[in-house]
Amino acid sequence: MRSAVDSWCRWGGRLAACMLACVVVALLLTLQYDTAVYTIQYQNGLNDEETRLEAMLLSNDLPTAAEMPDDPGGDLGGGDLGDDVTIVSGGGGGAAGDVQTNEVDKDLHFEEQPEQHQQQEGQQDGEQDGAVGRVRFPRTSRRLPQCLIIGVRKCGTRALLEMLFLHPRVQKAAGEVHFFDRDDNYSRGLEWYRKKMPHSFPHQVTIEKSPSYFVTPEVPERVRAMNASVKLLLIVREPVTRAISDYTQLRSHAATASPSPSPASGSASGSGQQGPQRSFEELAIKPDGTVNVAYRPLSTSLYHSFLHRWLDVFSRDQLLVVNGDLLIEDPVPELRRIEQFLGLEPRIGRHNFYFNHTKGFFCLRNDTADKCLRETKGRRHPRVDPAVITKLRKFFSEHNQRFYDLVGQDLGWPEE
Repeated sequence: MRSAVDSWCRWGGRLAACMLACVVVALLLTLQYDTAVYTIQYQNGLNDEETRLEAMLLSNDLPTAAEMPDDPGGDLGGGDLGDDVTIVSGGGGGAAGDVQTNEVDKDLHFEEQPEQHQQQEGQQDGEQDGAVGRVRFPRTSRRLPQCLIIGVRKCGTRALLEMLFLHPRVQKAAGEVHFFDRDDNYSRGLEWYRKKMPHSFPHQVTIEKSPSYFVTPEVPERVRAMNASVKLLLIVREPVTRAISDYTQLRSHAATASPSPSPASGSASGSGQQGPQRSFEELAIKPDGTVNVAYRPLSTSLYHSFLHRWLDVFSRDQLLVVNGDLLIEDPVPELRRIEQFLGLEPRIGRHNFYFNHTKGFFCLRNDTADKCLRETKGRRHPRVDPAVITKLRKFFSEHNQRFYDLVGQDLGWPEE
């Protein structure tokens, strides 16, 4: 009798243990299923929100803080959600309450960074991304530029870059990187250069500008080694006007850099300069009356002598000549040509500009701000002897014609 009871008890215990094990397994499976469903729904929600934000970016309808998605994990204000949307909060450069788009940042920036800061080593991606008021999307990344503004110095390269940055499909490098024209930078390699670029979506065009690219002999081959299909923008102005502008900037820099003389130096001028500055006329014309072609502001205006090197490496249809004089007078028609050249839909219009009568040139506006180029742009030129201007224009007329022949375009510059 006892044996039968013991047998039933043992059997009942085993049955209870099996039932308990089944319940535990069922609970675990249920929890795993619920977690998987939540993860899929959460990820889909982020992807949908990212797509919505990207569409708003391309329509120039940037979201305000109130329109940003709630943060399910509670971490959105301070860092990364894995590979998902990252928002760095803080005081940005736009209007109050605006959320700028990462270095998909469409706020207007006009100040060039000091050269010593541009060349600092050791900046990691995270350090460069730490600027406040930016949103990063998982589909963005730093890409090598698809377009370069290669020059010419003092022809409006900065203004051109900032105007193009008004387009929602354009991203720009901050400052002048000087990768291709400086051996110390070029030796750091393309990965170093890529890290100097902004984040962008795959369908956006990244543009970098360094005006000295145009006149540096090694640059065309180096650019082709990076990207043989790159698009090139060359902005030019009437050569004599460009030379005078170049002289004006060099004189301004020299005055700023010159140390103040000591009382014992016997400076009669008391202007803080080590000696009297030479006029443009003295530098441009030799004592024998011939043009001083060795003077850099004049030699740089011999556009055809530098363009040959570029057309030996790149096809003519990869380079667009931008008329800097027309860009100053009426920006929109020139920008339309560039949009077409870059394969961009026309988005930059007259609503993006207003004429500043104090400065004497057009300033830019987007949906959140009106901005003008910094004070060092648009310097007042010194008065130059009209006879010298006539002499220089006659000298350049032959060289201008060579340039017209190369580009297949007559820019109509005066010959006297």
